[in-house]
Amino acid sequence: MAKDHPDIEFDRELEDLPPELRWREWMRRIEAVLFASASPVPTRDLAKVIGQGASVDQLIEDLEVELTERPYEIARVTDGWMLRTRPAYAPAIRAAADLGEQDLDLREFDVAVLAAIAYHQPITREGLKDIFGKEINRDLIGRLHARDLITTGPRAPRRGAPYTFVTTEQFLVAFGLESLRDLPDREQLEDAGLTEC
Repeated sequence: MAKDHPDIEFDRELEDLPPELRWREWMRRIEAVLFASASPVPTRDLAKVIGQGASVDQLIEDLEVELTERPYEIARVTDGWMLRTRPAYAPAIRAAADLGEQDLDLREFDVAVLAAIAYHQPITREGLKDIFGKEINRDLIGRLHARDLITTGPRAPRRGAPYTFVTTEQFLVAFGLESLRDLPDREQLEDAGLTEC
């Protein structure tokens, strides 16, 4: 979330510029904010760097067109916007870039468990056992939790009130989803051969 800095003098309106240059500068400001931000930037925060009569959504649409030939794109994720690398460049990035904390380094089974949680949340460890036919290792749950991809959800309304697991906002960011409604539907999973979740 953006911080207000009342002591910084900032010309949002750019009235000294012709309209076409003003629009371009607002686009550049939005791109700069998205580039610098470590998390999705809400529309209300982007509105703080443009003139009062301008539309953030329209500026983003124009910026998307301008970025068509670039290796990155603007994506709507959770309640905001972010720049992300286009999927076609993922192998090159993994081969040469220092990803630091960004690399999820998930095993195939980790992804399957994460998908089961996403589709069936809130879900207990017992529910995961029913899906996979075996006990889910606490270390695996711990790895997903440590990467902030899952968290504990509401306690299950049954004897012993076991903990449930749900996905987090970081899950949406990591997989480039605006919301859980953007998960592939069952038919897409079947076509990909991933029907066990």
